[in-house]
Amino acid sequence: MTNVLNIYKVPQLTYGSASAMSEENQAPFSHWMFPNRAQQYKGILHSLLYFGWMWIGVFYLDVESAEQFLQDALPSFSQSGVCFDFIELLPTISFFNDFMETAVKGMDTYKMALRSTVSAIVVHGEIQTLMILRTMDHFSIVEGVSIKTKGKVWILTAQMDFTSLPFQRDWGVDFLHGIVSFAVHSEELLGFHKFVQMRNPTTEKEDGFIGDFWKQAFKCSSLSSMADRGDSEVCTGREKLETLPESVFEMRVTGHSYSIYNAVYSVAHALYVMHSSKFKYRTKMDKGRRQALNQELWQLHHFLRTVLFNNSVGEKVSFDQNGELLAGFDILNWITFPNQSFLRVKVGKIDPKAPSNKELTIHEDSIVWPSRFNQSRPLSVCNDNCIPGYSKVKKEGKPFCCYGCLSCPEGKISAKTDMDDCVQCPQDRYPNREQNLCLSKYISFLSYEEPLGISLAILAVSFSLITALVLSIFVQNKNTPIVKANNRILTYLLLVSLLLSFLCTLLFVVQPEKMTCLLRQTTFSMVFSVAVSCVLAKTITVVLAFQATKPGSGMRKWVGNRLATFIVLFSSLIQAIICAVWLATWPPFPNFDMHSVAKKIVLECNEGSVIMFYCALGFLGFLAIISFTVAFLARKLPDSFNEAKFITFSMLVFCSVWVSFIPTYLSTKGKYMVAVEIFSILASSAGLLCCIFLPKCYIILLRPDLNKKEYIVSRKH
Repeated sequence: MTNVLNIYKVPQLTYGSASAMSEENQAPFSHWMFPNRAQQYKGILHSLLYFGWMWIGVFYLDVESAEQFLQDALPSFSQSGVCFDFIELLPTISFFNDFMETAVKGMDTYKMALRSTVSAIVVHGEIQTLMILRTMDHFSIVEGVSIKTKGKVWILTAQMDFTSLPFQRDWGVDFLHGIVSFAVHSEELLGFHKFVQMRNPTTEKEDGFIGDFWKQAFKCSSLSSMADRGDSEVCTGREKLETLPESVFEMRVTGHSYSIYNAVYSVAHALYVMHSSKFKYRTKMDKGRRQALNQELWQLHHFLRTVLFNNSVGEKVSFDQNGELLAGFDILNWITFPNQSFLRVKVGKIDPKAPSNKELTIHEDSIVWPSRFNQSRPLSVCNDNCIPGYSKVKKEGKPFCCYGCLSCPEGKISAKTDMDDCVQCPQDRYPNREQNLCLSKYISFLSYEEPLGISLAILAVSFSLITALVLSIFVQNKNTPIVKANNRILTYLLLVSLLLSFLCTLLFVVQPEKMTCLLRQTTFSMVFSVAVSCVLAKTITVVLAFQATKPGSGMRKWVGNRLATFIVLFSSLIQAIICAVWLATWPPFPNFDMHSVAKKIVLECNEGSVIMFYCALGFLGFLAIISFTVAFLARKLPDSFNEAKFITFSMLVFCSVWVSFIPTYLSTKGKYMVAVEIFSILASSAGLLCCIFLPKCYIILLRPDLNKKEYIVSRKH
């Protein structure tokens, strides 16, 4: 019909949606009391996103408008993160006499949808679509489909409305409960309710439709004007329409009714303007009389396109350049009642004139959901959301919105639901236990304010005092044989270097700064090199002294302070050169270590050149190995005050400590690395102090009888 009328350029107004027409040939003569469909599809998408329904099903009817819906709307849904469990075609009714057969054919599709995991189903159809859905729902009840599977939220497009056939009168409408539908924006018309109440077959005898409707609505076989007739099957014409359930007749204005109302007035206004226009007064002379020119039907479309008026409720009615009504959509929520009635409540709207981020308005508190959801917002997702602390993982062979959840790896968080990937915390922050929040790190370094720091400091000071006490004992007894043996100057120098080695650990138990970082390792390296050099010199002195006692030995010229001094100075010089190169090239510096310890910012002394650090340690190890080797070889030389065996034990302790130091140092982090180094310095220094000087202090203090020259002579003989 549309195509035929367009051939003759007859202007048309359609209260339904626009069909797919050629703009060049047909659109200029067609006008629709239906807003732009793209605006409706955009509103449906915004509604799905608003409610978080990312996993949906789709039913559509094979009509002209479905092509745009499938080709334009659904791809935009996918681009916004919505995916589909199914997209199914509903059966189309060609003739009403095969209605039941058509509906039954769609039962398998309908039952599949009911058993789907989706909670939201978008239905794109026309007026008769609800008749098909209602029929399939009725037969699903007959076949015993579980009620639990029927808790779906149906989302209907504005092209649809509630219609039914006479035999569906007694069927339930429960499946409509909680429906969310779109409708052309409408308002309650003044006097409409009264107007409907006045309609009946007796006042509208010319309208045969009302008579047919009356017989079907009130189950009458015929009409009679006799009000007192007792036959219940004969209608009087005075029955009240408001007594009918909503499923039979609605007393309120629907979107389609409002569109028809505005369409009639649009034509009326266009005709009035056309009749009043200058075309009426363009005349021609006919035998001396003025005659108006005839106006063709096609001329009306110009006036329809430019019509602009306010209807009876004060709303402005006009069309855009494409002949579509300039209006928005209402969002309705359907509520059903046991008496087959239902109510459509406005719960939102789509306003195309609003800013892009405020086009959708929804009053969710006013929405009544299907009873299955206990009045909580339905979830329509393929799987549970990934809570903060987890990220999404794609499931093979599933749509993109079906995913698994994977816990964030160490050091990363996800602060929002359904994050595609976990993010790294800033360097000065660390993840909490749930890995959904970044917490501020606190600065950590070994200090006197914590038990570990103060314990190491007390230990260092204690050993320093013990070393000072030993030194004072040796100074007080400097003329005794046991002190004179094996070079008294070397003994004093060794004790002083051990004292300094204990004290240098205090540089490690303070907040790292530029100066302390420069002094830490270099001071430790120099002091220890002197100490180990003294041990080496004492060991070599023992060996040379024994060799010099042999008749004709040429070793006597090497015995004395010159060789010992040379060994100490030469060894210390090499270590000094290593430290100088270290400080000149890449010296230690204070550094914030953000990564070693998860919850802390470690304030540390970066060693600068790691190679130079291990060179300094390596040289100390080299001296220690030589001392240990020489002492081990000389441990059984016959001498009353032979230190070789004590040096052997001391260097064994020294080497054991520093060999275990390297793996332990590398396996610890933060301030515990510093604690390991302090402990190694204290342990190795204490080993030297105890193994070398404890036996001598025992003789000096407790066995003075052994500290005499006569005892030495007697032992030699």
